[in-house]
Amino acid sequence: MKILLAFPKRFLIQITFFLLQNPLLGNFFRGRIYQGGLKQICTPGLNCYSCPAAITSCPLGAMQLFIGGVKHSISLFVTGFLLAAGVVFGRFICGYVCPFGLFQDLLYKIKTPKLKLRLKYARYIKYIILMLFVFVLPYVIRCELSGLGSPWFCEYICPAGTIFGAAPLLAVNEFLRSVLGWRFILKASIAVVIIIASVFIFRIFCRVLCPLGAIYALFNKFAVFRMRCDEDKCTSCGNCREACQILIDPAKQPNSPECVRCRGCAMACKEKALR
Repeated sequence: MKILLAFPKRFLIQITFFLLQNPLLGNFFRGRIYQGGLKQICTPGLNCYSCPAAITSCPLGAMQLFIGGVKHSISLFVTGFLLAAGVVFGRFICGYVCPFGLFQDLLYKIKTPKLKLRLKYARYIKYIILMLFVFVLPYVIRCELSGLGSPWFCEYICPAGTIFGAAPLLAVNEFLRSVLGWRFILKASIAVVIIIASVFIFRIFCRVLCPLGAIYALFNKFAVFRMRCDEDKCTSCGNCREACQILIDPAKQPNSPECVRCRGCAMACKEKALR
């Protein structure tokens, strides 16, 4: 109820998009992965293909497969899909559509002391991960037998795959638990760190590690859905700056690449200058 009172519209929209992308909640208990025709469609947010409830595919996974040499229909269109989504929505997708963004928001709602960090240099890590784990490694390092590259980000980093894919499947499948290796330990460690950090730091994964967020960040200034500050209404009171969890000045940088469109600044503006 407190979450609904704090962010009623955005929270309901996030829940709606989560359920649209993950309607098969019963599969969490059955340990099944949906593999029907809808898996030919990419979701715009970070939503693991292996999540039992998911009916769509992850755009990052599809992009890595395409770069790695897999000639699959979903892979052929994923780049254009992401570019189109970025041009239209920018990081609006991070704030409203992405299931893992919703997960972090819920963790941040846990009552604890909060850390407001500017992350001046750490924010560039996501661009390095995008180039290295999504583009370079899947293209350069390929299996000798198949000639195909691996989805490096999915296999070695992605916390969404670990939390919403691997964890529920392992919980109901003894065989999978018996063949766990060092890669799962690595990914589980990353996921645990992100979970803990998300309780204290707003959207830490989005801001530092998410390559999908890095893609959408490139379009934030030019997207159709972008933030605007009405200079005639703005009184430079600083309320929006105080409300911003990412420590940007929304009145001066309403379309910063780091803005995930949480609208905390707009709600804090008494003059309704931000929209």
